[in-house]
Amino acid sequence: MFDYSPLLISLKTAFTATFITFFFGIYIAVLVKKLNKNLQNIINTIITLPIVLPPTIIGFILLLTFGKNGFIGRILEKFDYSLIFSWESTVLAAVTISFPLMYNTSKGALEQIDENIISAAKTMNVSSSKIFWKIIFPLAWPGIVAGTILSFTRALGEFGATLMIAGNIPGKTQTIPLAIYFAVESGDNQSAIKWVIIVILIASLTIISLNFWNKKNYYERR
Repeated sequence: MFDYSPLLISLKTAFTATFITFFFGIYIAVLVKKLNKNLQNIINTIITLPIVLPPTIIGFILLLTFGKNGFIGRILEKFDYSLIFSWESTVLAAVTISFPLMYNTSKGALEQIDENIISAAKTMNVSSSKIFWKIIFPLAWPGIVAGTILSFTRALGEFGATLMIAGNIPGKTQTIPLAIYFAVESGDNQSAIKWVIIVILIASLTIISLNFWNKKNYYERR
């Protein structure tokens, strides 16, 4: 009988990671936008590293940080909790890898907003929270949606960092990419093909949704 647990684990991980990166990515993008250019460049470089570095390196860094001998790992151990090789670690890996996409897309969307609109709202004594939710957020929404979808697909396909920090535990941390890899390793090409088809279908639906959103947004603005 075909085990569908990797699909459930992958979707659960991807949705949770996307939820986290959605709010955290927008929040950090807003904060960084207020800094001077030099600080922005430094922070942008650090945040973008997970995109350009091999995922196994990111996984190793996470392992050193959250492992039993790591700084955060030691703190968690005092509470009798280990993040390594748990479902939460799959989320951690997915968030780390997908966060730069959400951040950079949100930051790009925020930078496209005309500052004169914001300045005009400030001269009318509109509070910062209202400016964000009534002006900035709606104007940046198309870019934020694109970043959210990209983050979801990246989180869904995460492999290297997940393998390093979460391992391949069936029914617990085994995501679809891990299931494909180990199915091929064991010579079970039939299962690997099934998972590949499932991933392609999910990715295709995601891309179609993004294209539909972009087209709808384009006609609404005309």
